This record gives sequence, C-alpha cells and structure tokens, in this order.
Amino acid sequence: MKLRNLTATALAMFLAAAPVAAQNENVSTETEAEKAQRMEWFSQAKFGVFIHWGIYAVKGVSESWSFYNSYLPYEEYMDQCKGFTAANYDPKAWVQLIKESGAKYTVITTKHHDGVALWDTKVGDLSIKKCTPAAKDVLTPFVNEVRKQKLHLGLYYSLLDWSRDDYPNDTRNTTRYAIKDDPKRWDSFCKFNFGQMEELSKQYKPDLWWFDGDWEQDAETWRSSEIVKLLRSYSPKCIINSRIAGYGDYDTPEQGVPVVRPDSKYWELCMTMNDSWGFQHTDTNYKTPHMLLRTYVDCLSNGGNLLLDIGPKEDGTIPEEQIAILKEFGRWNKKHAEAIYNTRAGIPAEHFQGYTSLNKAGDILYLYLPYKPNGPIEIKGLMNKVNRIWVVGNGAMLNYKVYNKNYWNDIPGNLYIDVPDQVLDPQITVIAVLLDGPCKLYRGAGKVQTSN
Repeated sequence: MKLRNLTATALAMFLAAAPVAAQNENVSTETEAEKAQRMEWFSQAKFGVFIHWGIYAVKGVSESWSFYNSYLPYEEYMDQCKGFTAANYDPKAWVQLIKESGAKYTVITTKHHDGVALWDTKVGDLSIKKCTPAAKDVLTPFVNEVRKQKLHLGLYYSLLDWSRDDYPNDTRNTTRYAIKDDPKRWDSFCKFNFGQMEELSKQYKPDLWWFDGDWEQDAETWRSSEIVKLLRSYSPKCIINSRIAGYGDYDTPEQGVPVVRPDSKYWELCMTMNDSWGFQHTDTNYKTPHMLLRTYVDCLSNGGNLLLDIGPKEDGTIPEEQIAILKEFGRWNKKHAEAIYNTRAGIPAEHFQGYTSLNKAGDILYLYLPYKPNGPIEIKGLMNKVNRIWVVGNGAMLNYKVYNKNYWNDIPGNLYIDVPDQVLDPQITVIAVLLDGPCKLYRGAGKVQTSN
C-alpha cells in the first residue's frame, strides 16, 4: 500500500478514490445485467480479509516504501530475504481464522512493489522460494486452502516493480530511462509483467484481481486493456479493482470511509487494524474491535465492503492482537448475519441517528446502534406501516410508537423504538424493522397547519 511524502500521498489517494472509468469497448461488451451477475458474489460478500506478507516482516519495516522513502538503503531492505523463514506458516489455520471471522473472500499480496514473489515464478529471479531460507512456494498452499474452505480468492499484484532494471521509475520516482526514448526496454518489462500475470492466472484462476501501483504510468502505457483481456481469457468472470488506470469493476478508497456515499455501485474500503499493512514490531496502535466494527457498519450503510488487513510475521504466525480482532468480527458477523450479507445501502443519514441498511426486497430496515441509547431511538420520515420490530441475533420484540402524525396531511410522524439495556450487544446492536412493503420515505420540508 502507499506511504509517501505529502504531495505523492495526496495524488495516490486521489487515484485510489477516483470513480471507476468506463471500460474500453474493445475490452468488454457485457451488458449491465451481465456485469451485475458477475459482481453478485462481491456485492453480497461485505467483508474480506487482506493479507500483506513478505520479506518486510523480518525487520518490521514498511513494505517497499521504506527503501523508496530512503528510510533504509535498498540493499539493506533486500537483505531481509536472509531472515524470511515461514517456519511456523500454517495456511490451513490462516484460512480457518479468516473463515471464522465471517469474511467471504480474502486477498493476499502475491508480490509488492519490491518485486519479491510469494509463488515459484519462472519469469523473474526474485521469489520467496529462490531467495529466502523458506525455500518454498508459500502462495500455492494458501490458495489450495482457500478453495478447499470455499472462500473467494483475490490476488494482489503490483503493476510496478522497483527492483527491475527495465522498469523506468527508480526510488523517489527518479527516472532510469524515458519510455519514449527506449521502447524496447519498456517492452522487456511488459513481457515480464504479462508473464507473471499469466503464471498467476494459469495456476490459480482467482475470483478477484487487486492491482496496485498504477499511478506511475497511464492506461495505454500499462497496456491495461490487454491485461484485462489476458486475465479474462483464463477467468471470464473475474472481478478487477479500479487500480488498473480506470479499467476495473469497483472503487477502492483506502483507510478512510467516504463521507458521502460513493457514486460507484460497487466499492470496497481497504483498511489496517493498526497503522501498518505489513507486520511492524513497533506499531502497537491498534484500533479497538468497536472502532473497526463501526467502520464496517458505515460501509454496509453506504452499500460497500470492508477489506480488513492483517500482517503476519516472517515466520508465518499472525499477531495475537489481529487474531483477537478477527475472532470478535466472527462473533458479531455470525450473530447478525441476516443484517449483513444480503443487504444493500440503507436510508439517507438524516432519517436516523446511526447506520442503516435494507434487505434485498427493501421491506426490512436494519438499524445499527454503536452506542447505548439514552431513551428511545427515532426514525424520521418513514411512510410505511410497521409490522414488527425485533433485535437481530436476540429475537426480542421491541415496543414502538408513532408520534406527531397529523390526520390533515400525509406527512408521517416520528417512529420511536424502545431499546432496553438487556438486549444490547457488547459492540454494536442491530434492530430489524419489518415494513408493510418496500421502504418509502418522506423527503420534504414539512407543511403549515391548515386544519384543526
């Protein structure tokens, strides 16, 4: 992921959050209905687990960016290869934990910007198998477990590779060569890049591609349309994120939930548990489960997914703090499954003081309470008749009453719901409101009384 100086960070955040551009007509001719069918599992997955694992876990430094930003020399960064053992790596346990968390998909870094591949690449010289004491392909056993345990597989792949001499940009974004002056050298890099993507496509046929690093070249230079054609020649239904210079299927804002609901129909927030993507010994600044779950329901409320990151140590063990967070997500997701996986974006924020979502039919409104109510909770502008209200995962029926409904106009009153302390979840309580039909809201500014 990205850690740069201020100007570069601003640029990277803009590119990451930019709306997905329409695909080139030569790349895809699918209809909106066909795309909706292809994106169905992703739109209902809601929660995924990101994994940043590589040689950077040895010293516990920032993945690739630590040498890019001159925090340590490139040679010293790459010397971490000598300490990467994967001695306690248990891919089965990894995937069991991810599945227990309630995640429906997982995305793993096949290689970061440093170019060190987790699989046994035949195209390049840098890999965990060739360059570290682990001396093995660590990606394949993980993929096999993901398939065995029936999760969707996502592969992170860095388009740029700062370790290759035929890649034009060096650290600090200095220039090794100008592509226009040495097109053969760029062709050499593209041959390598396409070769690695073809290896991954042939061997693993991922459900999702998670690209990164596209900001250093434009779509034409990356040959983005050709990349998409290559990937879909092996996996016609694969989903591609937006970081391929506008040729992707969904947006990928990073670290901060959008304040305004994204225009894109499909989006995913990627986020760290502490302040780091890969394992860093000194980073103990973990967010609490409540903070992370609150971000999660914010995503649900706006119709997006959360891709929450873990960073295993060099030996393959996952830090205890990260395990504890995933287990708490698992408890909460299991309890509230009906209000998560088959939902869509909720009602506008001004109608309820909290987060909301709707079921597919639109006749169940879910209310997420990340706080202990000080009195009844309130929904404004709900025009539907309420059939019943209950606590999700608890079953308790709740009392409710409508106030301020006047007979002389069609403006709905205010719905108040009693939520007693004994039904509250330790983290976030979920309330289900069953309506007499698809949710209808009054969006006006009110009326003057004309009768009494």
